[in-house]
Amino acid sequence: MSSAADIVTETPLGGPTLPQERRLVTSIPGPRSQELLDRKADAVAAGVGHTAPVHAVAAGGGVIVDADGNSLIDLGSGIAVTTIGNAHPKVVAAVQAQVAQFTHTCFMIAPYDSYVSVAEALNRITPGDHAKKSALFNSGAEAVENAVKIARKYTGKQAVVAFDHGYHGRTNLTMALTAKAMPYKSGFGPFASEIYRAPLSYPYRDGLTGAEAAKKAISLIEKQVGADNLAAVIIEPIQGEGGFIVPADGYLPALVDWCRANDVVFIADEIQTGFARTGEMFASEVFGIVPDLITTAKGIAGGLPLAAVTGRAEMMDASHAGGLGGTYGGNPVACAAALAAIDVFENDGMLERAREIETILKGRLQQLQAADPRVGDVRGHGAMIAAEFVDPATGEPDAALTAAVAKASIAQGVIVLTCGTYGNVIRFLPPLSITDDLLHEGLDVVAAALAAS
Repeated sequence: MSSAADIVTETPLGGPTLPQERRLVTSIPGPRSQELLDRKADAVAAGVGHTAPVHAVAAGGGVIVDADGNSLIDLGSGIAVTTIGNAHPKVVAAVQAQVAQFTHTCFMIAPYDSYVSVAEALNRITPGDHAKKSALFNSGAEAVENAVKIARKYTGKQAVVAFDHGYHGRTNLTMALTAKAMPYKSGFGPFASEIYRAPLSYPYRDGLTGAEAAKKAISLIEKQVGADNLAAVIIEPIQGEGGFIVPADGYLPALVDWCRANDVVFIADEIQTGFARTGEMFASEVFGIVPDLITTAKGIAGGLPLAAVTGRAEMMDASHAGGLGGTYGGNPVACAAALAAIDVFENDGMLERAREIETILKGRLQQLQAADPRVGDVRGHGAMIAAEFVDPATGEPDAALTAAVAKASIAQGVIVLTCGTYGNVIRFLPPLSITDDLLHEGLDVVAAALAAS
């Protein structure tokens, strides 16, 4: 029986140095992990699910190690959170130093430097050269809620438009914005009012150009909502939970132009796409757009909970004093982690690494697509790539195949995540610290799982 102490050796900075290998010493789950799963069933609410049936004790580079000594290849990054790698030494050092100083004062009571420094960094690195300000929060859903608050306060209007297949969180307002009923919304209503939905550009399924898809969406917005009533549109530049859908060229710029012409705030939800994940610092840059407000979280702080809204200074300043904030928002430990993570993103070649990973992922998945008609589409940017699985005879989504491939991959020591409105997409979100060899091995396992399904 292995423990974390048996597996992990410590670097001088405290980050775990783990053998970068897939290693199965027991079946998945092993006995120690099964013990934890039994305890979970007794102690944790049934609504809190899990993807991999393992008891994690260490993680770093491209692997997660469980209590049974199994080492699994991590192609999920905790849903795009540990983008620079788990327990990155710079993040560990920054967190340790901050914990020794103080863990909390509440920024609204006694402000501190690291919150301001994170805001300054976000104002600098987010798209656009206009004057910006930021506010820090705890989670992506909280950032989205506050972006909507800011847009409504600034415009004096109430309506908000979200898009088909979109995911924005699990709170009441963000569930209203989210498109998918199961598992996110079913049974949890009624939801917040004045939320409307428009069609997304989904090139694989709608066959429209970006201009055609934008015209369709704008027409619906004008007829069913009306610009005079609309405070904001909110959209993921590349969708996350909805299936890594990449809109056709021209779709997002057309929406931005319409918003500018109609005094509507354009909110880019970059919670999953932000911080080098797409091969640019933010996915908005992939499409050449500049949002009015941008929401960030996930990869922002190397694994610690932190989120932000960054946007045009005049919009961010529309709220009255005390209108934005929260007890834990911009916690000093999370801010220290964020400053270290942003340093890594900017100075340690993360953008280049994301593009290298894209080349590997797309190359391997497109080979599968050419050989197996059940792989209907391969799409994405950077280290955010997806494969959509279909019935080759009809093109209809094949959720059962997708689930089978994911389950078989995990059983063989490769953590992959499914997504998509129809449950038929496997998304690949490896940490940028993964080695090429480990990435190829993970893809070998997925390919074998597909061949056997």
